[in-house]
Amino acid sequence: MSWIYLLLAGVFEIGFAIGLKYTEGFTRLWPSVGTVVSAAISLWLLTQALRTIPVGTAYAIWTGIGAVGVATLGLLLFSESASPARLLCIALIISGVIGLKLTSA
Repeated sequence: MSWIYLLLAGVFEIGFAIGLKYTEGFTRLWPSVGTVVSAAISLWLLTQALRTIPVGTAYAIWTGIGAVGVATLGLLLFSESASPARLLCIALIISGVIGLKLTSA
């Protein structure tokens, strides 16, 4: 169950980070509320995952999910660069997350 919590925490981390773009410096109410709620849920889920997953592993995977998710949505939503070097770096993050999952107890 901890891995499910960690995966969901990563998804809400993506929502938090993308939400920051839509808050316009926390000047827009509903995007700001959604962003803060998403951050709170993400942190709560992360704390639940940390009950059984080592902190170094959980934190790295949580941030990896967030980084890959935000980078991918940046490509799709904000027309950010999809250069081969950028895509390679995203693939390296994914490889690292998978490696941490496979090697953790």
